[in-house]
Amino acid sequence: MSNSYGTLFKITTFGESHGVAIGVIIDGCPAGLQIDELFVQSELSRRKPGQSKITTQRKEEDTFKILSGVFEGKSTGTPIAIVIENQDQRSKDYGHIENTFRPSHADFTYQEKYGIRDHRGGGRSSARETAARVAAGAIAKLLLKEYSIEINAFVSQVGELKAPHYSLLDLSKTEDNIVRCPDPAMAEKMIALIDQVRLERDTIGGIVTCVIKNTPVGLGEPVFDKLHAELGKAMLSINAVKGFEYGSGFEGVQLRGSQHNDEFYNDQGKIRTKTNHSGGVQGGISNGEDIYFNVAFKPVATIMQDQQTVDKEGNDATVSGKGRHDPCVVPRAVPIVEAMAALVLVDFLLRNQVSKI
Repeated sequence: MSNSYGTLFKITTFGESHGVAIGVIIDGCPAGLQIDELFVQSELSRRKPGQSKITTQRKEEDTFKILSGVFEGKSTGTPIAIVIENQDQRSKDYGHIENTFRPSHADFTYQEKYGIRDHRGGGRSSARETAARVAAGAIAKLLLKEYSIEINAFVSQVGELKAPHYSLLDLSKTEDNIVRCPDPAMAEKMIALIDQVRLERDTIGGIVTCVIKNTPVGLGEPVFDKLHAELGKAMLSINAVKGFEYGSGFEGVQLRGSQHNDEFYNDQGKIRTKTNHSGGVQGGISNGEDIYFNVAFKPVATIMQDQQTVDKEGNDATVSGKGRHDPCVVPRAVPIVEAMAALVLVDFLLRNQVSKI
């Protein structure tokens, strides 16, 4: 089973949703980085459950402990181990699915591949694993801060409700509401829709948009490790993600080449592009413009309604969701998207240091 990500800045996550703890080992963090533990905790708190009426009511404070790799507040260059204890497990909520497969979950595929599965909340396949990624991403963000690189994600769509293009929004307002949409009027509509869906015992999907500013020119490793390809892989590894597009994305097919090409110009000695249909990446390498992309999340698979399924023997069965689950995952997915983007950029920054003399 693959549990690691990265080349030079490499993370390995561990733990299950209803086990004793989850955590991450970060290998390759340069020595001497000031580790701001309050910042790490603030990032985990953005992802934690139970933070509003439109998220799961599981109560996890997601407080963390650093076991190694940090001395007197700075990274030592050795592996950083972080552990987050599970405090509000309710394994009994999952007894009814011990021998049945939930529709659109990983129950069936895990059972077939490994011959065994942890049915308590999905075990390793649970989105609870992403807390470990957020902890690692916070360390990566601290390193990116040294390069003045900023990563800002926000909820741009819930169901059919869409916020304007990021260039028309004040992204500093993202955390001003519980749905994490920087358009106040649209945020209220999104919240109302999610709450309505929750009361209907159903779920709904949405889109998280991410914008990366101040990226230096030259990040990305052609041919197979293109920057946008690694961002896509990172985002598609997040639970419930069904799609990734960067720059003009799928809408770009409606344009002619004469409309889509990003023409260069000299901006007081700095080469820039007049438009940014490329999404800050050309030839798999960052060009210095804003990197922006969309991540599509499906409706949460656990719904509080009866659904038809089968058991391990293939017999017909009925299953209904129990326990505590998100009616819409995107508000809590914002820091996860940012964390994975940070891990990709930090890895390429370190790899870029040996790309030329």
